[in-house]
Amino acid sequence: MIIDADVHLSPLREYETNMNAEMLMESMEEAGVDKALCWVHRPYIRSMLPEVQRYLYESSKRYPGKILGFGWVDPRLGQDNARDELHRCLYEYGFYGVKFNGAQNEHMNDDPEMVLPLVEEIARCNAVLALHTGADAYEGTHPHRVRNIAKRYPELKILMVHMGGAALSDLSASAIEVVKECPNVTIIGSDIRARSLLKGIREVGPDRICFGSDTPFEVMRAEVAKYKALLQGVVGEEEKELIFHKNISRVLGIG
Repeated sequence: MIIDADVHLSPLREYETNMNAEMLMESMEEAGVDKALCWVHRPYIRSMLPEVQRYLYESSKRYPGKILGFGWVDPRLGQDNARDELHRCLYEYGFYGVKFNGAQNEHMNDDPEMVLPLVEEIARCNAVLALHTGADAYEGTHPHRVRNIAKRYPELKILMVHMGGAALSDLSASAIEVVKECPNVTIIGSDIRARSLLKGIREVGPDRICFGSDTPFEVMRAEVAKYKALLQGVVGEEEKELIFHKNISRVLGIG
């Protein structure tokens, strides 16, 4: 069993990398991936986010058990809009949680006015929070901002996406530090250097890291092959199962 914990989906053809549900099914078949945790590929026209999110929901219904829907909220569109989208994701669509990307949406991941009131509601309904972390927006998405939220909401399950990668600079040391300190944080090891990933597995353990490809920005089959090569001789078969599917299943609460 392999669950890819970082996939972006869109019906639009705005970018060369855009991937729709049918293209995703082909990539999963090719890579030997059984399920994909999907959030939107942020639309160029940001006000189109609800349309793309609706497509994600409909795709999860069209491919049940294959596409695992996860919401995306852009606080820069205004608090009323953000709260409406949050409610739609959690209560109408029944997504597993909501992701914030301070790099693409240009905000601090722990902004006390724009983000934390929304995080409060995610925590209240026992959903999962995902946060983009990387040096592509050093101040706004630094791993220490994940720690601020994790300490404030210790019962909230948090996915740290990219482990502080997502750019040439590597913030993985800070990411590892945060995960050691905060038991409610789990890493999605996508778009991060191989040596940093290995260091994370050794220091925080194989039960705190999930496989993710960052498709379509990366090639799913290549990322699966990279992980298999990376883990060979480093961890046993049981630990591989944790990384490839059991950890993300635990966080999402799926069998």
